[in-house]
Amino acid sequence: MKIESSTKTVTSGSVSSGAARTGKGPSSPQSSSGGDVVQLSPLSTQLQALGSSIADTPGVDSARVAEIRQAIAEGRFKVNPDVVADHLLQTARELIQSRKS
Repeated sequence: MKIESSTKTVTSGSVSSGAARTGKGPSSPQSSSGGDVVQLSPLSTQLQALGSSIADTPGVDSARVAEIRQAIAEGRFKVNPDVVADHLLQTARELIQSRKS
């Protein structure tokens, strides 16, 4: 796993490090406002964006689930194996491609 060395600097007056509080360890850089400096990696920014994206995603469509459940119960639900196979292959291709990146 590669650890990226690029970081973003964020300052906050409400966050303090344990070393600065106890007086042990190296002194941490201070901002002009007196708060400690917190450095976030680009990955943390991506995780925050992903979290926001997930929060905006709608949940389960209960009406659609009920519709499919009813169709199955009545024997009207038809599975098209060609479509299922195509989607399965597409998902496999996407997974392989994402692991190569």
